[in-house]
Amino acid sequence: MKILYVTSEAAPFAKTGGLGDVAGALPAAISGKEDEVRVIMPLYASVSDDWRSQMRFVKQLYIPLAWRNLYCGLFELKTGGGTVYFVDNEYYFKRGDIHGHYDDGERFGFFSRAVAALLTELDGWVPEVVHCNDWHTALVPVYMRHTYGGVAAVDAMKTVFTIHNVEYQGRFARDTLENVFGLPHTLFDGGTLEFMGGINLMKGAIEMSDRVTTVSPTYAQELKEAFYAHGLDGVISANEAKLSGILNGIDTKLYNPEKDECLTKNYSLKNLAGKAVCKAELQKILGLAQNPSVPLIVSVGRLVSHKGIDLIADGLDEMMDIRGEIQFALLGRGDWHFEQTLSAIQHRFEGRVSVSITYNAALSNAFYAGGDIFLMPSQSEPCGLSQMIAMRYGTVPVVRETGGLRDTVEPYNPDTGEGLGFTFANYDKYDMLFAVRRAVDLYYSDKERWGAIQKRGMSRNFTWADSAKAYKALYQGLFA
Repeated sequence: MKILYVTSEAAPFAKTGGLGDVAGALPAAISGKEDEVRVIMPLYASVSDDWRSQMRFVKQLYIPLAWRNLYCGLFELKTGGGTVYFVDNEYYFKRGDIHGHYDDGERFGFFSRAVAALLTELDGWVPEVVHCNDWHTALVPVYMRHTYGGVAAVDAMKTVFTIHNVEYQGRFARDTLENVFGLPHTLFDGGTLEFMGGINLMKGAIEMSDRVTTVSPTYAQELKEAFYAHGLDGVISANEAKLSGILNGIDTKLYNPEKDECLTKNYSLKNLAGKAVCKAELQKILGLAQNPSVPLIVSVGRLVSHKGIDLIADGLDEMMDIRGEIQFALLGRGDWHFEQTLSAIQHRFEGRVSVSITYNAALSNAFYAGGDIFLMPSQSEPCGLSQMIAMRYGTVPVVRETGGLRDTVEPYNPDTGEGLGFTFANYDKYDMLFAVRRAVDLYYSDKERWGAIQKRGMSRNFTWADSAKAYKALYQGLFA
C-alpha cells in the first residue's frame, strides 16, 4: 500500500515538538515490503544546506488560493528512512520560525491546497492513503473532496486525520473561508467548517476524513468529554465510529543511555553505575549540591498550563519540605508568567532548586539521565514522550493519570512491588505532592524495590513497532 504522510514538521529537518518526532519516526517504522510511506512537508528556511544539497527538483506549478495564484516548487529527498517531499514557497516558508506568524492560516492553507494538487503529480507515484496531522494539514481532505472531487485518482484515495493536540484547532474568522482558503460558502452554511460563528479547520478534517486517530487510547476517550476537547466533544462524539487511539512510541536508538553521546558516562539495564556519574555531573552543571544520596526530581517540557506547570509552581515550596533533602531541576520555556514564578522560587532554594529557562536537546538528555524522579503532572496529555524517555533512562516517573500518561505508566503497587511509576488522578496540588512523597519515601527506604522499578521502565518496549502494526491494520481496514 502507498501512504502519503502529510505533516507541518518532521525530524530531523524541522521540529518544534512531539509531532516532529512522530513524523520523523513513524513513517519509516510503517514502511516495509508491503507498505511504502512517503512524507510531504514545507521547505522551511531551517532545513539545512546539507539536506538541500541532496534534494532533487521534481517540478513547479502554480497553486490557486482564493484570488492568489502562487508558485509551488516540489523537491524530493531520498534518505535511509524513505522518501520525503518538500513544498517550496519562500514567501510562506523562508522565515525564522516554523509556526507563530500572523498569517499561519494562509501559509498552511497554501500548503494544504498544494498537497491536494500534487497528489497526482508525484512522478507516477500515486498514494492510496493520505494521512494528515493536526490543524496545519486539516484542509487537505477538505480540498480533496470539494476542490478535486471528480478526479478519479483522488476520489479513490482514503484519508486519515490524526489529532496530536486538540487544543490547537485552526480557528479563523468567517471571511477567511472564501478570501483566504478559496472555499465555497456552502462549507460554512452547511456546517462542515462552521464552528461557533467562525471557521474550524480541525472540525472540517474530522468530518471529511475516512478515519480519525489520536495518539493514545485514553486520549481518544477523553476527547468525548468537554473538559478535554476544547469545544469539539460534540463533533468527536458524532464521529466516534471512525475514531481510534494508537499510542505513540519513541526512537529507542536516539534515546539510548547505553550509546547516548550527550551523557558524561553511558550505562545500561545490566549496569546502572554510569547513572550516578550522570547525576553528579548534572548537579555540577546546575549548581546544585553534589550529594549522591539526595533524590533529584527533574522536569522537562514546555511551561504551559496543560503541562501542569501551575501545580509545580504552586506546590514547589511545599515539595521542598517533603521528607529529607530533595533537589528539583526544571528545563523548558513557555508562558512568561510561569518562567518568572519558577525563576523566583529558584532564588529561595539556592543549591537545591535549578530552573533553566531554555531548551537544549543535549541538556534535556542529561536531565533524563541524571534525574532520579521525573515529574510530569499534566492537566491533559495526548500521549507524551517525555515519560517514556525518562523510563528509558531509568528515571522513575510521577505523573497524572491522563491520556498517554495513564496508558504508559503503570502505577506502583506497594503490596506486590510491581509498577513503573507513581500516579495521581485528580488535578490537584496536594494529590501531586502526595504522589511525590510516595516516590521519595520509597527512594529512601527501599533501594531494592526502587532499582526494580527503574529496570522495569528501562526494559519496557516503547519502540514504534506496535504503533506501526496498528496503523497498518487501520490502513488496510479502509479498503475492507
